[in-house]
Amino acid sequence: MGDIDREGVAKAYGRWAPIYDLVFGKVFEHGRQSTIAEADRIGGRILDVGVGTGLSLSDYSRSTRLCGVDISEPMLRKAQSRVRALRLDNVETLAVMDAKNLAFADGSFDAVVAQYVITAVPDPEATLDDFIRVLKPGGELILVNHIGAEAGPRRVFELAFAPLARRLGWRPEFPWARLVRWASRHGGVSLAERRPMPPMGHFSLIRYRKAPQGTGP
Repeated sequence: MGDIDREGVAKAYGRWAPIYDLVFGKVFEHGRQSTIAEADRIGGRILDVGVGTGLSLSDYSRSTRLCGVDISEPMLRKAQSRVRALRLDNVETLAVMDAKNLAFADGSFDAVVAQYVITAVPDPEATLDDFIRVLKPGGELILVNHIGAEAGPRRVFELAFAPLARRLGWRPEFPWARLVRWASRHGGVSLAERRPMPPMGHFSLIRYRKAPQGTGP
């Protein structure tokens, strides 16, 4: 879908940077903590895509090595300040980067974490493909995201709200079927879990596992 562009997302999240933690910190806390627990279970080297202000970084185990990327430089400046203030020496890298074109070699990470990212990128399927590319065989992609309703009043609301949401930096009507089609087309991943997340189960924690032998497209 050409409904969100890279520059627009970067500008939107640049505007959010000063107040992001205050506005979204508590709302998304359960999803953040759940993804971090899954990443720490895997351990090793983790890529956190859409790391934003670095709100999650101090919650990871200090034995988990972290690389964080985000499209918004103002967000990353706050993350860098947080890393310095909290002396998070397990954070290897914080870099401005397009989620669809990650500047990492194939098979670089044991897990990729993307919290509230997939509905805020211009090309979700190509972005997911690159997440899988940088995973080691057998590694996990751990997403937490709003999943749009398939029908009913919430679907009507999401469609009506969509134009405003795009200006704020995301698309609210992203359907589960789109992820199903992506995984089927990719062929090198399997769904390990889909778990409802608050508020009101409108969000999901979703885990995909890369094929152990690195098979796929």
